[in-house]
Amino acid sequence: MSHRFSDVAALKDELAGVDYLSDEGIAGVVYLADRLQKPILVEGPAGTGKTQLAKSVSEITGARLIRLQCYEGLDEAKALYEWNYKKQLLRIQAEGRSDEDWTDLSDDIFSDEFLLTRPLLEAIRAEEPVVLLIDEVDRVEVETEALLLEILSDYQVSIPELGTIEAKQIPLVFLTSNNTRELSEALKRRCLYLHVDYPDMEREKEIVLTKVPDITENLADQVARVVRSIRQIELKKHPSVSETLDWAKTLVLLGVEKIDEQTAASTINILLKYQSDINKALKELATADGVTP
Repeated sequence: MSHRFSDVAALKDELAGVDYLSDEGIAGVVYLADRLQKPILVEGPAGTGKTQLAKSVSEITGARLIRLQCYEGLDEAKALYEWNYKKQLLRIQAEGRSDEDWTDLSDDIFSDEFLLTRPLLEAIRAEEPVVLLIDEVDRVEVETEALLLEILSDYQVSIPELGTIEAKQIPLVFLTSNNTRELSEALKRRCLYLHVDYPDMEREKEIVLTKVPDITENLADQVARVVRSIRQIELKKHPSVSETLDWAKTLVLLGVEKIDEQTAASTINILLKYQSDINKALKELATADGVTP
């Protein structure tokens, strides 16, 4: 069996090559998931790069990314497969067969020709390397998690009319969760666990320097310091890394070289999306390091 990554250090460098700045812990879990052929459950606050990790791994391996976006009410027909009932009905009408011919007809209409594959089945049936991203799995109901268990355990899908379809290759699977609810023990047992939190100040500065063209090191340092100060406040929603990057890009577009109180007040809506949070943050930033009066 061939492996995607030679070692943890090389994987970390490869991720950096596509502008995903991982630490040893992140790279280590991805490396083990490949060697052990196990899915990764990536939990943490929204906007910390969980989804981007799967996309970046897809990019460095050249594997096709197949994404299942989870939501409340997601069912088997949207996640696994469904039958093309209209096409089946047309075939039945065209054949005009009697009840005695039903066995032959059912074999015909319950075949690949009438099967509509959805992301999970598509990943299992793919012949080329695949990264399967099951995004925001905490949004689905507990009952819906049962759809995932067979795939995550055995990399296969059971279809009553066709039998068991086994994976032609073992996909590298990422499940992301924003911790909006507790996931089942059955799901967790099948996965390696990775918690991705907000980066520390130095790593966030490095991310800003990597992702924001033309930003100076001094401004990137100020951005990282201000965001760190804001995340220490009790807020409805702390700024995500993506919002940090949006704010940094805004400051560059405005030609800002130094973040003062006026600049923070006029642009902080890029970072925070609740007025109560904005009011708290501006009060804190009036005396925080990195913001000049």
